[in-house]
Amino acid sequence: MKSNEESALKIAEFLLQIKAIKLQPNKPFTWASGWKSPIYCDNRITLSYPKIRTYIRQEFVNAISEKYGKPDVIAGVATGGIAQGALVAQEFGLPFIYIRSEAKKHGLSNMIEGVVEKGQSVVVIEDLISTGGSSLKAVEALRDAGCEVKGMAAIFTYGFKTALDNFKKAKCKLVTLSDYESLIKQALKSDYINEKDLKSLKEWRENPAEWTK
Repeated sequence: MKSNEESALKIAEFLLQIKAIKLQPNKPFTWASGWKSPIYCDNRITLSYPKIRTYIRQEFVNAISEKYGKPDVIAGVATGGIAQGALVAQEFGLPFIYIRSEAKKHGLSNMIEGVVEKGQSVVVIEDLISTGGSSLKAVEALRDAGCEVKGMAAIFTYGFKTALDNFKKAKCKLVTLSDYESLIKQALKSDYINEKDLKSLKEWRENPAEWTK
C-alpha cells in the first residue's frame, strides 16, 4: 500500500534525480539472483542528500502515524534500514533497535541489536522491498522475541506479486512511500524514458525471471 500519491511521485523524482534508482531497459543490470533487470535501486544514496533525507524521514513519520499509530520501538533492517530507522526513531523520540540478516557467529549470538522488551509494539523500517524474504525474517525475529509487530514501512517497492503474497502469508502489513508504478509514471513525465521503454519496464515487472528470454 502506497502512503500518498503526490508524495510517491515526488520521492520517485528524487530517487531518479540523484541516481538512487537507475533505469536501463536497453542495458540491463544483473541482480545477485541472476535475474536481468532494467532497474537498479540503492536508496542508501538518499542519506548523502540532507533535503531528500529529511523529506523521506518526514514521510515515514507521517505514514507510520497514519497507518500504525506511534509504536513503542522503531526497528531497522540491516543494512539499508538502519540509518533510515534511526532517523525516524529520533523524530518520534523513540528507542531504536536493528535486526541483523542472521545471528552473530560470536559473543551473544544476537540477531536483534538494542533493547526491546517482550510485549512492546514495533514498526519495522526498510529501504527497499523486492521479494520481501529478508525483510520478513526481521519480522519473524521480533515476533520470536515476543514483540507485537504493527507493520513495516519502506521507501520503495517493486510491487512483485511474490512480495505481496509473502507479506500476506506472514500477516504483516506493509506501507511504502513510493513504488514501481509511481516511478515509471514519473520517469515518463520527466522524459527519463520513452513509450517503448515503458512497455519493456511493464513487461519486466510482470515476469522478471523470464524478461530477457
